[in-house]
Amino acid sequence: MFSVKKTSGKARRGQLEVGHGVMETPFFMPIATRGAVKTLSSRDMKDLGAQILLSNTYHLQMRPGRELMRELGGLHDFMKWDGPILTDSGGYQVFSLAKLNQTDEDGVSFQSHIDGRRIRLTPEGSMAMQAAIGADIIMQFDDVAAGSSSFERYEEAMERSLDWANRCKNSYDESQKLFGIVQGGTYEELRERSAKGLMAIGFDGYAIGGLSVGEDRDLTYRTAASTADLLPEESPRYFMGGGMPEEIIYYVSVGIDMFDCVLPSRNARHGTLFTWPEDPAAAVKRAFEAAQKGAKPEEIAKHLYRKVLITNASFQTDMQPIDEFQDMEDLTFYTRAYLHHLFRTNEILGMRLATMQNIRFYLRMMTELRAILSA
Repeated sequence: MFSVKKTSGKARRGQLEVGHGVMETPFFMPIATRGAVKTLSSRDMKDLGAQILLSNTYHLQMRPGRELMRELGGLHDFMKWDGPILTDSGGYQVFSLAKLNQTDEDGVSFQSHIDGRRIRLTPEGSMAMQAAIGADIIMQFDDVAAGSSSFERYEEAMERSLDWANRCKNSYDESQKLFGIVQGGTYEELRERSAKGLMAIGFDGYAIGGLSVGEDRDLTYRTAASTADLLPEESPRYFMGGGMPEEIIYYVSVGIDMFDCVLPSRNARHGTLFTWPEDPAAAVKRAFEAAQKGAKPEEIAKHLYRKVLITNASFQTDMQPIDEFQDMEDLTFYTRAYLHHLFRTNEILGMRLATMQNIRFYLRMMTELRAILSA
């Protein structure tokens, strides 16, 4: 299923094989929460170079629901995407929608954010919904503690997640690849207990969860690096939900293989673009070398990208391409002045072009990282 082909320090270049194809690692998963990356089609995602998409169990359980999803033939057929899909278990929504739910040892009772109806989600229910979706990689149902939690709350969430991981392992569809999620907040002793407990159960891959949820940024980096060291070398490692470009470069340098984040598409819809300062191969090489030398992420960022707030009035007459170093025709054909105009007039094409820019930036960054690690 997973094999490491080359290494550079702790960074790994590998392959991950699942039901819908073989993916080259490290990779980034654009977020198709409800079965679509906002403003883009499945064909767009192929053109942009996506290897795999991430969708969310909670939101798909709300609509269209388990039975209808099964009747529709699963998410691949429904959204016309023939590549791999990973599904989040819904555990993060337990955390992010905390005011609408009640957690106990058996699972979570939700109040739907759509119509207020009560919905019960358990580890077994999460596995059943992910089976109906037909995802290639599925995540255990977990309990996520906020970044400002006490040691006791982190320990509670970690122990509960281990219990739920065991229940997920006993109830999942074995045609899918099941990943366990390491919890424990920013406490190394809890992370070690969690990792050892998950490895004793045995999973197809291991995710680092419960970070980038409000804790101090330096603690996030330190915890991610130390947790990666705990995980088996022969298994894929997935950092869940962390995602500024410089963060991903850093996480790759400490041995993590898989990433997802809403930032590229969310920032795009608000007019913030990630653009290349020079040829992407050179920019990523400089950034990765800085990461391997121990540079802080803010230093890595200086090599990697320039942020453009396209709604700024300074772009009103800027006839430069959206990004002169991009390799997608629309992004070198249309100007920043035109994109500025589209945002000012609320034309949906503006959000679409901005989303293409940011998603392609992230995917190209991963392509260049793989090339560096293959050399």
